Amino acid sequence: MPAWLREFTPVLILLVVVTLVFLRLPSVHVGHSRAYLRRRITNWLPLGLTYAFLYMGRYNLKVSQNAFEEIAGPGGHPLMGNAGFNTVFMVGTIVYGVSFLLNGPLTDRLGGRFSILTGAGGALVANALMGFVSWSLLHQGPGAEFFAAHFIATMAVLYGLNMYFQSYGAVAIVKVNAPWFHVRERGVFGAIFGILISLGVYFAFDLGYMILGGMGLVWVFFVPAILLALFWIIDWFVVRNTPSDAGFDDFLTGDATSGEEGPRLGVGEVFKKMMTNPIILTISGVEFCSGFLRQAIMQQYTSFAKQTNAVLGLKGDFVYHNWGLLLCIAGIVGGVFAGTISDHLFQSRRGPVAGFLYGIMLIGSIALVFSYTSPIVGWLVIFMSMAVIGVHGMLSGTASMDFGGTKNTGIAVGIIDGFVYLGTGVMALTYRQILPRVELDAAGHITGPATDPANWRSWPTAMVPIALIGLILALRLWNAKPKPKVAA
Repeated sequence: MPAWLREFTPVLILLVVVTLVFLRLPSVHVGHSRAYLRRRITNWLPLGLTYAFLYMGRYNLKVSQNAFEEIAGPGGHPLMGNAGFNTVFMVGTIVYGVSFLLNGPLTDRLGGRFSILTGAGGALVANALMGFVSWSLLHQGPGAEFFAAHFIATMAVLYGLNMYFQSYGAVAIVKVNAPWFHVRERGVFGAIFGILISLGVYFAFDLGYMILGGMGLVWVFFVPAILLALFWIIDWFVVRNTPSDAGFDDFLTGDATSGEEGPRLGVGEVFKKMMTNPIILTISGVEFCSGFLRQAIMQQYTSFAKQTNAVLGLKGDFVYHNWGLLLCIAGIVGGVFAGTISDHLFQSRRGPVAGFLYGIMLIGSIALVFSYTSPIVGWLVIFMSMAVIGVHGMLSGTASMDFGGTKNTGIAVGIIDGFVYLGTGVMALTYRQILPRVELDAAGHITGPATDPANWRSWPTAMVPIALIGLILALRLWNAKPKPKVAA
């Protein structure tokens, strides 16, 4: 088998698996015609793939760290070690977290199609600029001296710009799909949302590392930019905000604003309504914890494995080499499990599912404290990722539609997803302070405190209280269901 085909075999297998999962997802029949269902698929599929490629252009920062931490900057220090990466990532995630103040109301006013086009267009430009900085540093191009002297600040600005536009993605995908899916179908959509997130993680990590090894550092940024440009064009021609925009009848979806009549509330009134809604606030609290835990695993594990490899030997194992693929499979399993039992076992309630999965997160994080230096660490964090991605798809992707309502989905998703990334920002700030320092020896090899596994105990320890808080909050949602104004 040719080497290139061997490299892409996991991609082909994954696409087949995802296709089979989509085809076998249990459906809830609410009277849609076959023509409507076909058009709905052609609406959400390119939109969802755009969201996956936004993920690729978001987490490629982590892939680039593997190259930047082996390039000496001023004073012989790595261009981007643990502290530098977490600084850049923190800036980007905080920008993402507060951007909902602007893009949530904009999405409710101008529609999800506007938002996905704006987000994809801005993110592709930001990724192209980060690719240019990387190219300039490697080839002594224009501005190379400045970029080397101010590398972390430059990347923080560009990544912050990227994350502002990235923040349109989740708002757009939920806003567009809210009028296309009835409440009783949205658990399955939550599974779809989790699958799309998982595909994006795969594209970012495994495909990103293939690009890094085969094409070079700059293409880690340029390839997502090219893919986003392609899907921007597809979305322009295919994606529509509502069924009526595509020639079908709109219908009552059974969510919190279903059947609501009268003039549209002002932005301030909607914010006040959302921020005084105890269910929205509780979901936001749970998702703050999800943001911390999800990225504590996704962003820190590969650095831990690589930097402690001389002692633990994790860099050569199956989990490290197939990190993105395993995260993708875990996310698909978590999303399908959460969505299916929510609709079919818990009558479309999202709280019981979130509580069960957070129980797994708490047990897993405690186990990780005692086993993070053992060979099972990789499989344990994959299992934990299954749980936390399932929660994220269920609450950010589904409950935000239910309790925000079709009319106010943009602001509701903005608030909830904003808390996800504020939690991620707290994660990055926390680990910036507590993770060990990366150093380079004269030959350019990683050395210093980061190579000693004992200095990484704070990594799993910090997850335990967050998982406990998330579990307590999730259990408060056990009986929560939206109350439509008019029966659907």
